[in-house]
Amino acid sequence: MCTVTFIPFGEKVFITSNRDEKHFREPATYPLPFQRKTGTLVFPRDGDAGGTWIALHENGNALVFLNGGRVPHQPQPPYRISRGLVLLELLDTDAPYFHFLEMNLEGIEPFTAIIWDNRELYECRWDGSRKYPSCLNAQEAHIWSSVTLYDEVAINKRRQWFESWCKTAQHPTLDEILLFHQFAGDGDDHNDLLMNRDGHVFTVSITGMELKRGRGLIKYLDLIRNRTYLQQLNFTKSPVLP
Repeated sequence: MCTVTFIPFGEKVFITSNRDEKHFREPATYPLPFQRKTGTLVFPRDGDAGGTWIALHENGNALVFLNGGRVPHQPQPPYRISRGLVLLELLDTDAPYFHFLEMNLEGIEPFTAIIWDNRELYECRWDGSRKYPSCLNAQEAHIWSSVTLYDEVAINKRRQWFESWCKTAQHPTLDEILLFHQFAGDGDDHNDLLMNRDGHVFTVSITGMELKRGRGLIKYLDLIRNRTYLQQLNFTKSPVLP
């Protein structure tokens, strides 16, 4: 839930997420299909709360969370429900962006939601008391870093790495994007995309989604077990072209 990129290319959209977590959290399952009230969702399931940080709906919509809203915050548990369950509630609709606008988020820890909804890209921040929704240009590449782990200097540095990489990646593939998420940085373990802060907080997995007309592909790199998983989902309701 800590580094996310969005990359449009031709008839494809790529959404990729690095999950940085504390060492004591239970590992997540690899992405599997789950039947929900509005259709099939595919997502890796959190080992603690049963939610997720990234998910894909058979209608072509997708959603990924980052920890924190606009500024760093001090956790104040207990919270009403986990953010991972909030994500599933948002995506288990026909219009997750509008559901975010209407949803009661009182008692929910701050988060940033990147929402791919009906071929539109939204950034939706919740700071614990107020929502900050915005529509972004889906024809451009974007990167986000969690404000709870990275200060402004690190966030800007990571953006520069991403912009430089985008200039060289003229025909990006999912595998090339996953390599960027594994190796981008300057050797600083605390702030590289694949981060490790003295074994207490570190990148545990990388999830990449390739969305195109009629089908989505999820590639999941489990860095703890050193395994790779693939999961496909046929879109039955709408195209996902930008």
